Amino acid sequence: MPGSPSLLVVVTGTPTEPVAARRGDFVAILRDALGPSFRGNIDSVDARTEALAGRSRATDAVLITGSASHVHHREPWVLAAEAWLREEVADGRPILGLCFGHQLLASALGGVVLPNPLGREMGTVELERLEEDTLLDGLPARFAANTCHLDTVTALPAGARVLLRSELDFYQCVRFAPRCYGVQFHPEFDGDVMRGYIEARREQLLAEGRDARRMHEAASDTPEASRLLANFLEHVVR
Repeated sequence: MPGSPSLLVVVTGTPTEPVAARRGDFVAILRDALGPSFRGNIDSVDARTEALAGRSRATDAVLITGSASHVHHREPWVLAAEAWLREEVADGRPILGLCFGHQLLASALGGVVLPNPLGREMGTVELERLEEDTLLDGLPARFAANTCHLDTVTALPAGARVLLRSELDFYQCVRFAPRCYGVQFHPEFDGDVMRGYIEARREQLLAEGRDARRMHEAASDTPEASRLLANFLEHVVR
């Protein structure tokens, strides 16, 4: 990826124990997903414990990770992160939120995030394309993506556009501003990471009446969903 941009990864959580043991933290998982052609610098800041002000000045774009936290619990660090994100969006900074990061952006910009009334979405699922956008360049009308979330965006901020949906989540990809996007799925998760999450959530899945074994067997790499990361760097950041 010639001329790879520099990225600031805003860390909002840690992977489940089986995944962290095999693959490292979210920054390591993102670097793996970006692939060997990405040679840009990746800086990181933990929004739960570190100040965000000024951290994006030397970077070209911001990525926000997933988390087991809940936006609607309104913890002080969540409120501080939302205030910072409003300023970054207003400044035109390229931003991509992943899962919790997507929800954080929605809430920061005036939307609503609550537990998904349709229940937990987990595993490799099919996404449906609703609109054309450069972020989705080269992606088909339907493609597979890896998901893991209990909460969802239930009301969009003013002016937001929905680009993708799934059976259990109507706002899988949202364009919040010209250079600001959120995805409810995980383009950075390959099949190994997805299986690790299913392993970690097996008891909860069984308690919910889900077939954890079948979900584990069905989990797969999702190269088309992962392409969205490259599209963000190529079409939004540049």
